[in-house]
Amino acid sequence: MRLKLLFFIAFLLPALGTMSTPVMAADQATPPSQYPAVPKDDLPKAMAWSAYNLGSTGYNQAVAIGKVLKNSYGTTLRVVPGKNDVSRLLPLMKKRVQFSANGSATYFAQEGVQQFASPKWGPLPLRLVFMSSGDSNQALAVAADTGITTLAGLRGKRVPYVRGAPALNVTTEAYLACADLGWDDVIKVEFPGYGAMWNGIVNGQIDAAYATTVSGTTRKLEASPRGIFWPTVPHADKACWQRVQAKLPLITPHIATRGAGISEANPHEGGTYPYPLLITLDSADSDLVYAVAAVVHQHYDDFKDADPGAIGWALERQILNWVVPFHDGSIRYLRAAGVWSDELDSHNDALIARQQLLLATWKTYKQTAPGNAPAAKDAFSAGWMTARATALDAAGMDPVWRE
Repeated sequence: MRLKLLFFIAFLLPALGTMSTPVMAADQATPPSQYPAVPKDDLPKAMAWSAYNLGSTGYNQAVAIGKVLKNSYGTTLRVVPGKNDVSRLLPLMKKRVQFSANGSATYFAQEGVQQFASPKWGPLPLRLVFMSSGDSNQALAVAADTGITTLAGLRGKRVPYVRGAPALNVTTEAYLACADLGWDDVIKVEFPGYGAMWNGIVNGQIDAAYATTVSGTTRKLEASPRGIFWPTVPHADKACWQRVQAKLPLITPHIATRGAGISEANPHEGGTYPYPLLITLDSADSDLVYAVAAVVHQHYDDFKDADPGAIGWALERQILNWVVPFHDGSIRYLRAAGVWSDELDSHNDALIARQQLLLATWKTYKQTAPGNAPAAKDAFSAGWMTARATALDAAGMDPVWRE
């Protein structure tokens, strides 16, 4: 019962966004002069991270951190671009990269839903290292030449669906839901990747596309003859937000002051979640994770201007009670930096308990699940979603997704 109550407090309320306040790194952080030293010996001569496509804000920020690693510690960082969620997480799971500068697919993968409900995947034991919580939004843009000014205006318009990228598709679906729209209300146009989608809107193949507002791809649309416009997701519209968060609990209301066509003088009323998320596996070496967390924190001033969204890596912008647990190496550093607490330990332990339950349920389910043949794939996924929801319900944990 104690674990059930703990999880309800630690996971369900933050997942509902507007019903709770994220715990940001506190003001009582250790003074810079007393930061623990970066353990240089724990940094390898070479590292590899996966990230979003070339030109994306996630890729650009990873490259900027790589420059710090090279200049200050002699560590060469190879950033491997991935066009979709699978191509970013597969190298991590195969241990071809040590870290990933990932997005909301981190949460889907942890939960074993969407693309990760397939026989080859299942729930993954992922851990946070650091995150970027900037002044941008995660939003659905439209080409300005369409004349669309509201999300409701997308009815009957061409909206992209990226194969193998549930993070992009579910977020698009969540914003459509604000206007009480679904895929049946728009013209669904499929693309093989994030970059192809944004080339598609610039080239006139679609009318809308999802991105973080500071992504380099959005600048291309802004500079093109089509132009860019960001429909609002009105914070006062409670029904809209109930529908948005029913699709994707990660999104919370936020005012963006950075992005293509966005500024402090022209802010965007919408929603966001941390991006990019620097993640690794639960099995990653604790000393290496500690060292990477120390580099990101202590060299923030060296890379914060490399990309408009890089300001989000500041220590005070870390959301310490998010919906994916932190790695013990990061926790050790955050505690040394003076921003981690025993209460956050309890929150993190509850998230790990959720992961462990999902992993155990997956292992049991696969023993009796339908075969891996293509014809059985849908039955496999449907059966898993039922088994997943049943196990979480029994433990007093909210499944969020039930089918």
